[in-house]
Amino acid sequence: MPSAQVPDHRAVSIASSRGNVSRIVRDRRTAIAILSLAVVVALSAAGVGERPRTASAATATESAQPVFRGSISRIGPRLRRRMTGVSWHRGCPVGFGGLRLVRITHWDFAREPRNGRLVIRAGRARGVLRVFRELFERRFAIRRVRLVDAYGGSDHRSMRADNTSAFNCREVSGRPGVWSEHAYGRALDLNPVENPWVEPSGRVSPPAGRPFARRKPHRKGMVARRGAVVRAFAAQGWKWGGAWAGTKDYQHFSTSGR
Repeated sequence: MPSAQVPDHRAVSIASSRGNVSRIVRDRRTAIAILSLAVVVALSAAGVGERPRTASAATATESAQPVFRGSISRIGPRLRRRMTGVSWHRGCPVGFGGLRLVRITHWDFAREPRNGRLVIRAGRARGVLRVFRELFERRFAIRRVRLVDAYGGSDHRSMRADNTSAFNCREVSGRPGVWSEHAYGRALDLNPVENPWVEPSGRVSPPAGRPFARRKPHRKGMVARRGAVVRAFAAQGWKWGGAWAGTKDYQHFSTSGR
């Protein structure tokens, strides 16, 4: 008969030790996993480690919003050729060196951003740029902003097109030999149809501005006596023709008040 086997106490002791070590390792790994999870939760709550694409999406949304773009430059050779004999000619009270081309962004009547250009007296260009920046930020509607040369230098054609313009070397209407403030580059007409010339006799210019001769109710593109447009120009030293006694020139802003 085979003899009974005697248990090996050393083997039992080693197996027991290995089991304890395995349990310790498992417990330690579990503790580390729990600690790691707690750290991740804490960092997430603090806003750390957010996915970069969230910031990128926000940046993309912001960059998609129209922004004001403006610049001031000298009157270059190409523009000089275009203006000569149209809005400028020999004998004008200011030469090309005293004028600047101002490029701006504005909102049109369809609430779309548009680019525009004005020729302004050099010393007043920066102030005008500030005005149009503020009007853009306030989303004030402007029909169009083109050089008067696009209308052959005709003030009446420009007004009928509801065009906002500034420099035009011309005389005061009905006063031969007297230069208009526009001839000095220090006057500007804004939305002429919505802000017409109105005489006490009832004459309105341009004719399409007749519905706007009465200043109430306020409508898109109109300049209000105590409104943001008048304040923006006043902050840069420009005066409004709508404040004149007698004849009102609601479209007209100038540095001299004339």
